[in-house]
Parts: sequence; C-alpha cells; structure tokens
Amino acid sequence: MTIPASLLDANLNSLPLIHKGKVRDIYDIDDKHMLIVTTDRLSAFDVILPDPIPGKGIVLNEVSNFWFEKLAHLIPNQLSKLTLNQVLDDEKDCQRLEKRGIIVKKLKPLPIEAIVRGYLIGSGWKDYQKSGQVCGIQLPENLQQASQLSEPLYTPSTKAAVGDHDENISYAETIQLLGEDLAKQVRDISLTLYKTAAQYALERNIIIADTKFEFGLDDNGVLHLIDEVLTPDSSRFWDAKEYKVGTSPASFDKQIVRDYLETLDWDKTNPGPTLPAEIANKTAAKYREAQTLLTE
Repeated sequence: MTIPASLLDANLNSLPLIHKGKVRDIYDIDDKHMLIVTTDRLSAFDVILPDPIPGKGIVLNEVSNFWFEKLAHLIPNQLSKLTLNQVLDDEKDCQRLEKRGIIVKKLKPLPIEAIVRGYLIGSGWKDYQKSGQVCGIQLPENLQQASQLSEPLYTPSTKAAVGDHDENISYAETIQLLGEDLAKQVRDISLTLYKTAAQYALERNIIIADTKFEFGLDDNGVLHLIDEVLTPDSSRFWDAKEYKVGTSPASFDKQIVRDYLETLDWDKTNPGPTLPAEIANKTAAKYREAQTLLTE
C-alpha cells in the first residue's frame, strides 16, 4: 500500500483558521459550514510531538466517516453534503487534503465529553484499585484488570483546552451543565452508540474497551454526533484474539509511541522528543490494521 505524503499542518490560506487542535485544523467557510482537516499530528501525554505518523490522519478521517454513516440511523451527525472542490479554489489544496478534509455543519458543541467504558482498564482500573469505584460508580469486588463490566459505564468529563487534562464529572454535574433532558439524552445515546459499535466490532475481532463521543446542537436544539467517532485516537481497541483478563491488552493506537517515550529521560512537557522512523511506521501500521479490520 502506498502511504500518502505526511501532513503536519493543513496550511490553508484561502479560508480563515478557526482552531488548531491536537490533530485537527478547523477552517471557517460560511455561517453554516466549517472545514475540518485531520492531520498526521500525534499527541502523547498531552504534548503534540514534532514528527507525523504517516497516513494517520487519513485513517482517522475514514474510520470516523465510516461510523458516522453506520450510526446515522441512531443520531444525526455533523457531515454535510459539500465536497472539497466546492469550497476550495486551488486544485492542489483539494488534492493535498483529499481523504483528510470534511465539510461539516456548524453546530453548538456541548461542554462535555461523553465517555463510555465497557472494560476495566486505564484510569478506570487505577480508580477501582484505590476505591472499588470508577468515577464514583461502585463496582463489584474482586474484578481484574481488563475485566468486562456487566454493563457499560457512562463516565462523562469536562473538555480541556489543549495542554490541559480533562476532568471526570458526575452525571449530576452534567445535568447542571446541560439541563436534565439533554443530559439524559446524551447519556442514553452514548450508551446505545457504544453497544451498537462494540457488537459490530467484536464480529471483526476488535474489542472496543472504551471510547469518547462528542455532541453538538443545531439551531433547532437537535442533538448531533460531532468531532471524531470510534477511532483509534478516541477509543481503546483491542485484538479480541489476544484478549486476556488480568493483563493490559495491546491496543491499536499510539501505545507504541507512549511505550517508547516512557524509556526516555523526558519530563512530558513541551517540546516533545522526535520519534525514530521505526516507531512512527509501526504506529502507522497499527492504525491501518484497525481500519482494515473494521471497514473491509
């Protein structure tokens, strides 16, 4: 497979830049639309690293679009019908951003991230070891690392600015932020989306251990699925064939990079260290493997 040229920055001059995130560059089009470009940037420990992961942005974009379409019967999403050629005058820009750029509706984003956990891993596992709880939710005793939970947990968090950490909040706090009706709607659709996707993925030998969803409202107050959906960046994907309770299963994501960075004498603040080509290429291959299993 030929890997397209890496893209660290969209570098578009024809549209105003609204926001530059960890991975995505967002440009203004008009009062109803924005352009989102998914780059090959990678952040680890909340630091954006100087080296791209080749083709990662294309994988994230195509996997998200796959899920947007697959889950469209459950909830509307941010995608518009406009194409790059309709909003960009420069043919070179269209070619450069092909498979990375999507035109989305302008929606009002909700100030929370909707996290769903189906397995006991990561910060949830650490929380459980200390308190027997995950984000204040009491769990049965004697669960092991990577245990599947009897029912997926909805554990929302606040949305942090780039460089800051998200903070877990209670469901009651989401009611204060969103109002009772919207908070319940977000919780219920998040659990439905996770269960639907997890069942589909498991048939393709991928376990979705946990994930995060983001939502926005249109002018009529209709809830939409936004941002990225069920990608290796926003979810923890495990190989079902390798899964074993009591261990930390290998994941289809940037864990290879994290593991490498842990071997360095680096204080996990800016600037991030450069990555050897071998580490970047291995990580890129993991992302593509997840895409292939899910979408082909």
